[in-house]
Amino acid sequence: MTSELTTAKPCKACQDREPLGFEFSMAFQPIINLHDQTLFAYEALVRGTDGAGAASILSQVNADNRYQFDQSCRVKAVELAARLNVPCHISINFLPNAVYQAATCIRATLEAAQRFNFPTNRLIFEITENEHLVDKQHLKNIIEEYRRQGFKTAIDDFGAGYSGLNLLAEFQPDIIKLDMALIRDIHKDRVRQAILIGILGFCRTLDIEVIAEGIETAEELAFLQDQGIQLFQGYLFARPGFEQLPAVIWPQSA
Repeated sequence: MTSELTTAKPCKACQDREPLGFEFSMAFQPIINLHDQTLFAYEALVRGTDGAGAASILSQVNADNRYQFDQSCRVKAVELAARLNVPCHISINFLPNAVYQAATCIRATLEAAQRFNFPTNRLIFEITENEHLVDKQHLKNIIEEYRRQGFKTAIDDFGAGYSGLNLLAEFQPDIIKLDMALIRDIHKDRVRQAILIGILGFCRTLDIEVIAEGIETAEELAFLQDQGIQLFQGYLFARPGFEQLPAVIWPQSA
């Protein structure tokens, strides 16, 4: 880590960015492992400084401040995770179109991890399938650099769009997070069940971990557990806690 911090120089595009111009904070929602009833990670979710939803912040992000926002999110997530003594991984969403040169633009994250004494091998970076990708090779380069730095990578909202399988053909993340629209009422929907079984099959072949997010009912959970899924996130276990780590409601049958 030290050599990266001392030799890396910000790319010119990074240096040219204007200050963000607005403030924000984070909420945290646990991702749990029901196989051994442990905490796998907390996802850092953007919020207003008054706790307002992400939309109030994301509506202020544009081409001029996208890079600075992306960098600020990483630093804020690491800072709060360290302050709250997060005992597991921290999962951070990132904007691939805001990254210019992965090796240099990751510098703020490395500096924050060093400054706040948070292990870099406990960082997960999520790319949402809904994010419009300008250049798949660019994203592949980002993923490779993040792995070189010891970060885990994930595709968020997998199954929400039409590019998921194409993305997997180009690169394989450590984790995919199943979109909640696929999960909703899956215990009584044969079509969703067939899609899920197909996804789980190729994830097992490629050694990709699967997180089911958006779990709201015991019936959804029971079906997903029957399919061998162990990692879960959703209101059934805990709602996001603003600047705090919410208590987990562990299912009695887990």
